[in-house]
Amino acid sequence: MAVLGLAAATLAACVPVQHVARNVVHTDDFGTPVGTRPVQQGGDLVMGLSAEPDRLDPTTSSSLYTRYVMTTICEKLYDLNSAGEVVPQLATALPSTSADGLSVTIPVRTGIVFADGTPFDAQAVQTSLQRHFTLKTSQRTSEMGPVKSIEAPDASHVVIQYKRPFAPITAALADRAGMIMSPVALQREGDNFGDNPVCVGPFKFVKRVPQTSIVVTRDPLYYDAKDVHLDTITYRIMADANIRAANLRSGDIQVADTISPQDVDALAKDPQLKVLQSGSLGYQGLTINIGNVDGVGKPTKQIDTPIAKDPRVREALSLSVDRQTLVDTVFNNWFEPACSPVAPQTPYASPASNACPAFDPQKSRQLLAEAGVPIPYAVTMLVTNTQDALRYAQALQASVAEGGFDLKIVPVEYSTLLDVQKRGTFETLFLGWSGRIDPDGNITRFLSTGAGGNYGGFSSSSLDDLLARAARVTDPAQRADLYGQATQVIQQQNPYIYTYRQRNLTAHSTRVTGIEVYSDGVVRLGKAAFVTDQKG
Repeated sequence: MAVLGLAAATLAACVPVQHVARNVVHTDDFGTPVGTRPVQQGGDLVMGLSAEPDRLDPTTSSSLYTRYVMTTICEKLYDLNSAGEVVPQLATALPSTSADGLSVTIPVRTGIVFADGTPFDAQAVQTSLQRHFTLKTSQRTSEMGPVKSIEAPDASHVVIQYKRPFAPITAALADRAGMIMSPVALQREGDNFGDNPVCVGPFKFVKRVPQTSIVVTRDPLYYDAKDVHLDTITYRIMADANIRAANLRSGDIQVADTISPQDVDALAKDPQLKVLQSGSLGYQGLTINIGNVDGVGKPTKQIDTPIAKDPRVREALSLSVDRQTLVDTVFNNWFEPACSPVAPQTPYASPASNACPAFDPQKSRQLLAEAGVPIPYAVTMLVTNTQDALRYAQALQASVAEGGFDLKIVPVEYSTLLDVQKRGTFETLFLGWSGRIDPDGNITRFLSTGAGGNYGGFSSSSLDDLLARAARVTDPAQRADLYGQATQVIQQQNPYIYTYRQRNLTAHSTRVTGIEVYSDGVVRLGKAAFVTDQKG
């Protein structure tokens, strides 16, 4: 068998890059591991979390903030390192694949246990992967590809048999699809696993107070317990960016994610704080509901409105977004425009995927006239009720007005918005994706026919074909070309309008170290510690 050729192709995905916007340069700082630095053993760390995570179930969750918590309690078969390489975590080596690409073999650890003492082995891995692929409410199914079967021929190997070759599987297993759950806990909890998750990780779940906090504690059964320093981590829900910044300065919290571009410059000057930053593999944008009437995963039904039925109306909306001006003015040059699901710093980018529709309000009005809709055309957009999101929404409202749209903004709490997009009870909805190292994870789950994250109910046989072809080949150049063609289809149909890419901005007290944030957006706290060479 030959080693699956994905890891090398994704090296550039998280390599430090410089972002230049209007003569402003931002250099990536992913943080550093503890290494040999003197640190305390013990301590209780508090992180200000900018949104309420959804259920702590790796099979069904769709929230970035759930990934923050799960990364401390639920390890994966693979992970990323700071260089953007896929590396083994609960696996012992990268997958190997048969010559025909249909059989992928994953060697897994033995001799370790889950937080409840259940032995970890290939059978446990098979149980979790089978659940990810087959559970009715799973958000992982499309990420795993055209699986034929999942087998555990012995205690240390899992074999995924495919109907067709599926190159993105390694990247998928470096995220939630690769999180392995205790089979005993799964049997006991069933669909309620997310209320009391049990996995392998440096910490284990203790309790959750909805809308308030999530607490995890050090797991003494963890195989690498010697490198775990903290006693507990409390994730405190703090949606207000100003409050997170104030609590950082006061020392009430030691870490905060999603620092606002309005605050980051001042925080970076504080000698008691350190700001981590990295470019994002993800995007922010607008989902347009075309056919999600009865909930995602159910058969779609064409919605009888101009924006749902007529691609010209959706194209007009895209042409009304002044992407560069919006990010420069709203986000103080910290973010950058986005026009496709393919991150430009990856090996899969191409001129086609990087192409950005010009801001053309005159053509927008022309397309609306051709579509026979009244001008201004009213559109309702749901958006999270955070300051930065609302600030952008209001600026977007003014931008699209030039193109003939009357954008009505409805603020919604983040976790509610996640439910709304699954139910399909929206016309348009502004929400982003934190991004994956393989473009398949940024596109197929959201825009392929019937996928678990296809919240707009979009369907295109030509896009489905391009995505399937891209998943079958391993050559980065061939895949880049196919994803470029896929981008062209998306920009013709505009089921999702890409607007900007964030920089991952995380701040922490200099009293702690070992905090890392890569381009996948996940704040890693599992090996963090309080330092001993600091006063206070």
